[in-house]
Amino acid sequence: MAASDNAGAPDGAPAHPTARPSPATLNGRLGRGSPRSPLPGGRFAREGSLVGQVVKIGLLGLFTALGVWAVLPLYIGGNWLGIGLVVAVVGLVYYVYLSKRTVPAKYLVPGVLFLMVFQIFPVLYTMSTSVTNMSDGHRGSKEQAISAVESLSVTRTADSEEYALTVAAVGDPETGELVFLLTDAEGDTQVGDADGLSELAGATVEDSGKVTDAFGYTILTPAEVNERSGELEEFAVPTGSGAGIRSSGLSTAYEGRALRVYDESCDCVTDTETGDVYTADAERGAFYNDEGQRLPQGWQVNVGADNFARFLFDPAFASSFFSILLWNIVFAVAVTGLVFVVGLAVALTLHVPKMRGKVFYRVLVVLPYAMSSLAMYLLWRDMFNTDFGVINQVLGLRIDWFGSVWGARAAVILANVWLGYPYMFLVATGALQAIPRELGQAAQIDGANPWQAFRQVTLPLLMVAMTPILVATFAFNFNNFNAVWLLTRGGPLFSDNSTAGATDLLITYTYRLAFNEATAQYGYAAALSVMIFLIVSVISVTSLWRSKALKEVD
Repeated sequence: MAASDNAGAPDGAPAHPTARPSPATLNGRLGRGSPRSPLPGGRFAREGSLVGQVVKIGLLGLFTALGVWAVLPLYIGGNWLGIGLVVAVVGLVYYVYLSKRTVPAKYLVPGVLFLMVFQIFPVLYTMSTSVTNMSDGHRGSKEQAISAVESLSVTRTADSEEYALTVAAVGDPETGELVFLLTDAEGDTQVGDADGLSELAGATVEDSGKVTDAFGYTILTPAEVNERSGELEEFAVPTGSGAGIRSSGLSTAYEGRALRVYDESCDCVTDTETGDVYTADAERGAFYNDEGQRLPQGWQVNVGADNFARFLFDPAFASSFFSILLWNIVFAVAVTGLVFVVGLAVALTLHVPKMRGKVFYRVLVVLPYAMSSLAMYLLWRDMFNTDFGVINQVLGLRIDWFGSVWGARAAVILANVWLGYPYMFLVATGALQAIPRELGQAAQIDGANPWQAFRQVTLPLLMVAMTPILVATFAFNFNNFNAVWLLTRGGPLFSDNSTAGATDLLITYTYRLAFNEATAQYGYAAALSVMIFLIVSVISVTSLWRSKALKEVD
């Protein structure tokens, strides 16, 4: 039967027109070394596999280097949990990309890791901070607070030991943790930080005792030390037994005696000069004396829902929170609505089929979107200037835009509409081009006027595509920090409250509390951030859920 099927056919060719040549036959025809051979044995496949292996090795090597770079500061800081996490992530990546049984994970792992690092971890950290009293004077543990109390009260004595000092930092010279690299009279080197002294190995030391190089530390230049002189004056290395090491200039340090000494038996700090006794308060995280005065150094404690109750029920904060929340919603809704209306109107105007110069007009419309928002906000701030601003000069007015509540609010909304409508114009233009013109023409044939055709046919189809964009625009404007901070800095401030302004959004109010006050309140600001997250999430999810009804017109 096989012989009859192949009768009359050329050697190596199939007799039936639908028969497929075998892989061996196809390989023979193309040539086993052919660069276009798609088979596993072809040169093209071998070269592609080799390139893929080289790229994989290079990327894994780069990822390993990043892991080592992340482990070094963790090792110096003694953060073994962080080291374990980094090692686990690197091991997971190696397992996924070196195994042939984890193909789906090769695509999922990068996204999941980025999601955890940039989304989940910041949210969880913010939530954990929101239930603490973290603030200036309450940043570390109780042990760190005790160490700071004793070391910052160190004074020089007649028998104080002196050290050659080199000021360094862990990591960045401007923001890294300060450390002292110390050389004693015998030439032994040590490193001192807020936790105490430890041996410094492998350092390069000059004859004068100055350390010029130390693994894991950044030696600060005199200019960098001067920039951090305020921190240096308050920095001291605890050495135990009520003693500590402080700097005396830029090149020497001394070990002195602490005037304030902690006694574990009474859980209190005694000031040996005044005799005052400061007892630890576990609920407030600080040391207080009988008169209610506290030491500046405190520690973090869990306060539960106190931060949330503070801005919801405390009259001093609740009025600010709810007034800012109301304005925040009005601002986000007004900007989103006006941006939608203006962008859609311009898109409809330029959607006329026979209009000349549409490309030129569209370029002009998109220009605000193509420019730096930072520069544009600063430009708008100058345009609203009372004395020499363009707006007052052109209109012949003398309005103090940023000095009045509604003038500042109107200025902020106007500037954001101008900067935001080009984006909505682009989205609306794309959506309009996807809607067949015949639908509107059919509606007009059925007796609808242009407005009815737009409202009943075009607009519902547009909203299917634009509702998610509107929700995203609302969420963006709800947290539009630059829009307010660069124009008004949240002002004008209320006369009865120096922490809240008429144009403040919740995000700028949070920033002022966390970073722009004499005593930063990180726990309270974190609680506000959690509230912002919940508000935006509820509004966004509700809006998207309700928009499902629009799918009926799809």
